[in-house]
Amino acid sequence: AMDPQQRLLMETSWEALERAGWTDSSLSRKTGVFIGWMHNDYQNEASDSFLNLNPYIATGAAGSFLSGRLAYYLGLEGPSLAIDTACSSSLVALHLACLSLSSGECDAALVGGVNVIVSPTTNILTCKLQALSPHGHSLAFDARADGYVRGEGCGVVAIKRLEDAERAGDPILAVIRGTAVGHNGMSNGLTVPNSQAQERVIREALQRARVSPSEIDYLETHGTGT
Repeated sequence: AMDPQQRLLMETSWEALERAGWTDSSLSRKTGVFIGWMHNDYQNEASDSFLNLNPYIATGAAGSFLSGRLAYYLGLEGPSLAIDTACSSSLVALHLACLSLSSGECDAALVGGVNVIVSPTTNILTCKLQALSPHGHSLAFDARADGYVRGEGCGVVAIKRLEDAERAGDPILAVIRGTAVGHNGMSNGLTVPNSQAQERVIREALQRARVSPSEIDYLETHGTGT
């Protein structure tokens, strides 16, 4: 009765802990879990008949247990959040984890996102919405863009405050200098970007990071190509 997304997340999170060199004895109880997710294909399929409801579906497939089961298994007592903001879910999860670390609410965090397609329902709905590319290609920032392509996968990072990671001798792969989150607000459609709003949130992240735009020499972006 357990959603494959939970299983994949458990496995990938353990790999993240191994990569970070965090052991059970060194893992702070004040470690938070922040997981981005979007669709609940498995629960929808498993609950399609009132005559065939398994009581374990409640904990096996509910979105809140993506983070809750991981925190339970590792004995973590920090914040445990499953965040659904559609395509931006895992990035918003990272933003909230950084705020939690900055405020002292947690001492470390596992942050990730997971998506597994186990039902045709969402594909059918997004096709009817004309959101998926009929050619099977996501051409973000391209005049030929005609929709996006759904994908599957899981990614987890283990993060700490920089001084704590340095003190513990942890392997440091990157430093997050600043984050910001916002919404498009009013645009010419519910799912349509607002370039002015997005510019403002980028500037806010740069200001928090104390980084000038001229100092950036690499930019990685997310765009659905819709």
